[in-house]
Amino acid sequence: MTRMAIFLGIDIGGTSVKAAMVRDGAMIATARSDGYARPDQAALEHAVGGAVRDVIVAMSEAELQLDAVGLCAPGLFDEASRTITLSVNVPGLVGLNLDELAARAIGKGSRTSGGGTRPVTIVTDAHAATFDAWASGGAPSGTGPRPSGRFLGIALGTGVGACVLDDGVPLLVSGRSPGHVGQIDVSIAERGDGVPIGPDGGRGSLEAYMGVPALIRRFGQDFGPGLIGSDVNDSPLAALVRAIRICHAMYRPNTIALLGGVGMALRPRLSDLFAAVGRDLTSVARAGWTLAGPGHAFHAACGAARLAGATSGQSLAGA
Repeated sequence: MTRMAIFLGIDIGGTSVKAAMVRDGAMIATARSDGYARPDQAALEHAVGGAVRDVIVAMSEAELQLDAVGLCAPGLFDEASRTITLSVNVPGLVGLNLDELAARAIGKGSRTSGGGTRPVTIVTDAHAATFDAWASGGAPSGTGPRPSGRFLGIALGTGVGACVLDDGVPLLVSGRSPGHVGQIDVSIAERGDGVPIGPDGGRGSLEAYMGVPALIRRFGQDFGPGLIGSDVNDSPLAALVRAIRICHAMYRPNTIALLGGVGMALRPRLSDLFAAVGRDLTSVARAGWTLAGPGHAFHAACGAARLAGATSGQSLAGA
């Protein structure tokens, strides 16, 4: 009997590390590290190693053979040195060789053999999360119906990123992205409040309204209830609505998915956001477009695993 290929995905986020295993197109194990804030190198390696160790333990197999490893790392990636040269929210990443980081983390799972010595596939979290949401139909089982037409994922987390897929192939406009959606100016004039400045220095950027640091400043550390309870006409939701309307004009997607931790929090408000976006929407928007939320919290980790499998030439089965 042919052994099913197993892929490991590691998602280094702005507040924690997530890890996921994918086999035969399905997410079969996940783990998350403890939270952190702007970790140094030692704290980051501890978090990565802990998440990978926990997901390996969750597999409950005597010996685990990894066929490919994918990793999401925020910041500017230098292909030649295989390092991150700038990472505002995760400074401990700067200067670390990502292949070696993954190999050390995998080595902490003593029951794991293989996979840790080969180069890992490095992808952005927006690309990975969007690919997984598209490929799996949003379902952890990987058996959900795959959306047809152009698919836009907006990853809402510590930062804001986006990916546009046409039949699984990313549209690249700037570097490894379809453009810097998190930095588009969606300034909302609110009485008594000035327009915020984003982390990049841009006035009124989507990230200045919808990035986790901005939400914490507005609603407190546990921002979810405040965000869910806010009026769709007030910022930051009004800024998100404006950004989605702009994306309709730029990309003409059939499906838009709000992903990441903030996307998870927004799931109860999808119908309100859909209605607000659709109000007098540009005629170039595609008829019958849909707005979706994440199926789970591990899309980026699973997507990194799936993309690593595709890069290695292994069968992705349901992906």
